[in-house]
Order: sequence, then C-alpha cells, then structure tokens
Amino acid sequence: MNQIALPYASEPRSRRHFIVFLLACVVTLAMFFWQGNKGLNLPDEGFFWYGVQRVLAGEVPFRDFMAYDPGRYYWSGAVMKLLGSDRLWTLRASAAVFQATGVYIALRLLDRQSGTARPMVLATAAVALNAWMYPWFKVFDIVPSIALVAGLAFVLEKPISRRFFIAGVVVGLAAVFGRNHGVYGVAGSLGAMVYLAIRRDTRLAPLPALFAWAAGIVAGFLPILLMALLIPGFALAFWQSIIFLLSELKGTNIPLPVPWPWLVQVGKISSLDAATESAQGAFFVALLGFGILAPLGVLLQRFRGTRVPPALVAASMLALPYAHYSFSRADTVHLAQGIFPMLIGLFALLMNRPGCARCLAAALLCGLSVLTVLPADPGWQCHRHANCVNVEAGGSKIKVSASIARDVELIKKFGNAADAEASDKASILIMPFWPGAYALLNRKSPTWEIYALFRRSQAFEQAELDRIQAAAPTLAMINDAPLDDRDELRFRNTHPLIYQYVMDNFELVKDFSEDPWNLVYRRKRTTPRTEP
Repeated sequence: MNQIALPYASEPRSRRHFIVFLLACVVTLAMFFWQGNKGLNLPDEGFFWYGVQRVLAGEVPFRDFMAYDPGRYYWSGAVMKLLGSDRLWTLRASAAVFQATGVYIALRLLDRQSGTARPMVLATAAVALNAWMYPWFKVFDIVPSIALVAGLAFVLEKPISRRFFIAGVVVGLAAVFGRNHGVYGVAGSLGAMVYLAIRRDTRLAPLPALFAWAAGIVAGFLPILLMALLIPGFALAFWQSIIFLLSELKGTNIPLPVPWPWLVQVGKISSLDAATESAQGAFFVALLGFGILAPLGVLLQRFRGTRVPPALVAASMLALPYAHYSFSRADTVHLAQGIFPMLIGLFALLMNRPGCARCLAAALLCGLSVLTVLPADPGWQCHRHANCVNVEAGGSKIKVSASIARDVELIKKFGNAADAEASDKASILIMPFWPGAYALLNRKSPTWEIYALFRRSQAFEQAELDRIQAAAPTLAMINDAPLDDRDELRFRNTHPLIYQYVMDNFELVKDFSEDPWNLVYRRKRTTPRTEP
C-alpha cells in the first residue's frame, strides 16, 4: 500500500497542518452529533455541570463549592458566555471544542514524527483518540495528558532553554485543569531530562535548562497563583483540598479491582460483552507493560546512540505516571483518562513501519479502542437498547434511558414539592450522589460538599451542619445505598452527624416515589430543630 500516492502526501507541511486540523474537527464534530444530545450522568457530570453554573453565578471553585481544579470551569464558562447560552447542550459544546483541540495536538504531533505523510494512520488515530474521549466531561482530564506529551516531545526534539520554558508552561497550565496532571508532568519531565543527560549532544547546561523549565511551570500555573493572591479565601480552600487528599483520603479515588482479561467469565455473558471485557483487560495489561518497558527501551536506545522519535520518548516517560491514575480506580472511565500517552506512543511507533504492517496494526488498535469504549457510549446505548426517551434538562432536549428519565422526573417532582412548602423558592438538601439534581433544578446547594462520597471529620461535618441550618431546607432527599457494595461507604457511615440531623428533624414522606433508595424527608412542623 503506497500512501505517498494519496493527495494528502503531496501537500506541503503548511497545508498538511490544515488538513490535520480539519480531520480533528470533523471526527470530533461527528462524535458530538452522535452523542451530544444523549445520556445524563447525575453524579459525575452533574458535579461538573453544577460547578459551571456556580461560576457563571460569580462563585469560586474550592472556596464556595466542592470542585475540580478551576481551569475547566472557567474554560466552559468563557465559551458559554461567548456563545450567549447557559444550556446544557452549550456546556457540552464547550467540552467538544476542548476535545477537538486535544485531538489536533495529538495528530499534528504524530504527523511531525514521520518524514512521509501517513494519512491512513492519522485517520485511524483520529477515530481511536476520539473514541477514548469518554465521558465528555472528562476531556478536561484527557487533553492535558496529550498536551504534556506534545510539550515534552517539543523539548526533546530540540533541547534549548526556550523550549524547556515552554515545556514548563505546559506542565503548569495542565495543573490549572488538574493538579494531578502537574505531578505527572513533573515526573515525565524528569524522565525526559534523564534521557537527555545520557548522551549530552547539545551545549545546554543542566542548571539553565532546569531553571527555564521551573520558570515555565510558575508561568503556566500563574492563574491559580493570582487567584490565591487576589480572591479572599481561595488560597486556604485550595490548600485544604490538598491536605484532604494527602492526609484524609490518602489517594485520588475509591479503588476498584483490576478487570484483568483472564478474569472474564466467558460463557456466562454475551459474546459482545466478553469481547469488550477482554479488550478492556488487555488495555490494562498493555498500559502496565508499556509504562514499564517503553522507558527502559528508549533509555537503552539512547545509550546505544539510536535515534528515537521524540513523541515516543515523551509518551514513554508519561505512560507510567498516567497508568497510576487508571489503576487507582480500574474502570473504563479512569482507563480512558490514563491511556493517551500510551496511545500516542503506539501510533508514533507505527508511523515509520512498513506499509501493510503499519495499517493493519493501526486498524487493530483503533478497533480494540472502539470495542472497549462503545458499550459505555450514550449514543450506542440508545441505539442498542432502543429505550431512550426525551427529557428536558438545562434548557436542552436530551435522550436518556428510561431509568434516568424516572430520576429526572423524581428530581423535578421533588423541586416542585419543595416550592409548595414555602412561599419563596425553597432551599433543598440532596445527598450524597446527585449533585446534578441541583444543576437540573438550577438551585444552590446548602452544603459546600455537593458530592459526599468520602468519610469526613467531625469538625467538617459540623461546619456543613451549620450551613444546612442556616439554609433551612424544607425537603431532603437522602440516598443511603452502599457505594460499590461497601457498607462502610453508606451515607449514614461516612456522614453520621448530618444523617442523624435529618433523621431527628425531618419525617419520611411516604409513597413519594417508587425509588427504594432515594427517600424524601419533610422538615417536621411541630418538633423544634435539635442540635446534633
């Protein structure tokens, strides 16, 4: 297969950049139209959706509400302001713009690795990369990993002070969207520096390079530093969020067992499900293997004086740090957030391979990617099960499953009931799993912690209780289901003070809904509030 004969191959570099940009936009746009109006994730998507609503209302992440790192909120808020719309569809569109940017960066990086145009590999890479952009609200944790690979490849291609500074800017800016990306970026950068130090083929001294890189990190992280200096209360809230991760949570996620491919129960599930679970497990194996073997391989090649594509070196140095995140909660969502350095590294490895082998391997990688992620894709779920119905959410018509439609109906019924309890727009309390309920009803949560998954200290709970008492919610909806089937993660066990406060001061509204877990409570009318 002679790809050089294709029209793309004869284009000059400047036009190839435009074609790559167009490819990234077209594939991303196709994916957006396929799934942009489908699915609704009230826990995780709702967490982000609520945060954007509060930022548009003038509140500050961390200080005023539990949040991801601020960059994603201000990006989406800015795009929504620019488009003049606060609808849910517009919020998803803001993420699609971010996604297309990341895909373009990855494709252009791959195109730079080959002296010869590889349009078929780039096309399959575009599909594979977009397939792993799941779920849509997590692209803000995916694109930074792509940018870090590109930043390191940029400095590895020509290790001069200016490029070290730019690589540092990328690391700092990635941390604005997620502090874990800053940590992974630092780890990958140090690995790249070790790679360069093995054979010093430039006159750049280590200390000036290190200084330029560190200065770049400060420059990239400047938005957070300015927020800490100029916004009262933000610095303390930001610091407390770090302390919670390090001293109380002691991790980044609630762990899940790794779905190794040899654990798939072949014969007990459908052939499609078995193939999907096997592919997912194979990617976890590949992620671990690539993360360990690829850095060793490129370092060995460096010792031998063999040239390695900068993109492959950069991806190798970042693969293991990002594998850490995927294994911290081993499911498809977290696999997607940690797989991109490996994906870019594998496609970079294919760019200069013989034609048939290159195309077959790229097609296989793309096919396995689609197979792994497709069952979780909201567009595919609506197509496969044919049970999606239209609901109104955030001013947009969204197709959701029948079960999600019932949840949306329950939340709207709950909001209407709360309004009937008070002359003004009443405060409500919904805990612990549905921050999206506040976003759906466009109401402010009475608590700072909108997604109450983790055990908290008594002092923290008391502060939350003070907020609840000040807001005086008329209705409360409490879900006491065991998260991940772990009894210790029931709301009554993670937040015993708040749970007991609701039991003491509210009464169960019987027959409010058929949902056995999301129970609705009305504030007692005759019994005065008691202190916990």
